[in-house]
Amino acid sequence: MVQQSAPVVSTVEGQLQGVIEEGMYAFKGIPYAQPPVGALRWRPPAPVVPWKHLRQAATFGKSSLQSREDCISGGGGDPFPMGEDCLYLNVWTPRMEPQAKLPVIVWIHGGAYVIGASGLPPYDGVPMASRDAILVTLNYRLGHLGFLAHPALLREPGGGAANFGLLDQVAALQWVNRNIAKFGGDPHNVTLMGQSAGAKSVLSLFCMEAAKPLFHRGVAMSVYGLDEMPLEKARLKAEALIRGMGVPDADATPERLRQLPAESFWPQPPEHSLAPVAVCGDTVMPQSILSTFKAQQQARVPLILGSTSDDVSVMEAMGRDPMEILQALRENNVPLGLLYPGVAPEEELARQACRDILFTLIPRQVADLHLKVSSVWRYYFEYTATELRPEFPDGVPHGSDVPYFLDTVARCPPTKDVLSDEDRAYSRQVSGWMLQFARTGAPAASPEWPQHRQGEDRTLRMQPAPKVEHNFMQLRLNAFLLVASLINGADRGTGGRTGPQRSSHHGATPQKRSRPEGTP
Repeated sequence: MVQQSAPVVSTVEGQLQGVIEEGMYAFKGIPYAQPPVGALRWRPPAPVVPWKHLRQAATFGKSSLQSREDCISGGGGDPFPMGEDCLYLNVWTPRMEPQAKLPVIVWIHGGAYVIGASGLPPYDGVPMASRDAILVTLNYRLGHLGFLAHPALLREPGGGAANFGLLDQVAALQWVNRNIAKFGGDPHNVTLMGQSAGAKSVLSLFCMEAAKPLFHRGVAMSVYGLDEMPLEKARLKAEALIRGMGVPDADATPERLRQLPAESFWPQPPEHSLAPVAVCGDTVMPQSILSTFKAQQQARVPLILGSTSDDVSVMEAMGRDPMEILQALRENNVPLGLLYPGVAPEEELARQACRDILFTLIPRQVADLHLKVSSVWRYYFEYTATELRPEFPDGVPHGSDVPYFLDTVARCPPTKDVLSDEDRAYSRQVSGWMLQFARTGAPAASPEWPQHRQGEDRTLRMQPAPKVEHNFMQLRLNAFLLVASLINGADRGTGGRTGPQRSSHHGATPQKRSRPEGTP
């Protein structure tokens, strides 16, 4: 057997030497922009400075500064090491020939825009690469360093941006466009995938003119029905944040803000956070996602949307009490008895209603809008590993579907310790749909997974035996369309009463055996 040597690739910016993992080529910690530090903090990502010597790409780059404890407790894993210098991506590929033209999947992690990292175990790229695709994962700026709408910054020459983390994602896609052919990838066949805040990011990229030429389809997993925060409200939060950090408004120049220690942004009060949403009204996202889709101004490429049967496991971390939402629904004369016949007790009714208004509704709402310009598929994920089913009676928690979509169930808790042959086969089936979508633009032949149609919602229920359901939850979703604003009420936008710094969970895959909280 021929011994493989550490692979070397020549990118536009310079040479990289990767490593071999289980027969696949892995390149980690590749800089896709200059470090966003010093004068580059709160600026659009600047182009990488080319290097002359062979650069090692054997270890992950630093992840964005965040609450390490929240990321671990949320189930994604340990984001350490962390730093303000965090704009790195990773590539896994089976072949290095430019003529291979392999499909490229770009994964965007979730975490409420305050936690998460590209190198966590659920996002390992070896399984997808071993099935003849390229997986790219990336870090982007999080929290106040990634999303800040302070007036002093907005007024800067060349300013006007608040969503720096979204600009990072565009810069990573531009890197893919420039370089992925050298790794065997096809820059004209790029699929975006993301879960929770990663799914919000996918839909945001669908709305951004600079991003549209850089991808060709998208998968939005467990996107949530909270609108982006209006710029004016985000500005007030930013001003309160900086005042609370000891800088009066009169002294809050861009230079003074950039002198604040990066680590000092994490212990700040949760009411100053934008989590779990980005901003609308800046130069990056002039309109909200829904407004852009309603105006048919989004990217006109195929899209898959879906949620899990217990996505609402994240509700508490988002600072929303299901019983309060239930009361608001009753006050608005929503006929809950008709929509949820026989569901009791009150707590279970509240859980199901909140799941559907926050997570089940938005995929159908976006799908109805998007099918006017392109193809759409919908799913509802209901599969739990065989040995874990007694421990998750409410269904699949937020983020527990990720290892099935990326075929990493054997690599991360809690599934890796209890995996059955049925679980392995299911993971290969679900990830196979994603690979087929990345290759062809359709996840499966029509009888197995038909497209969504207006007035005939056909949803693939990913149960132990997958089945297509027509008009999935039609009655209740139609009713909730009329009252969706309840979940976006005036009290929204604190990052949750519990606050993203204290209880933002990752939404990657729960490690706890009890019902976990995740965060979008």
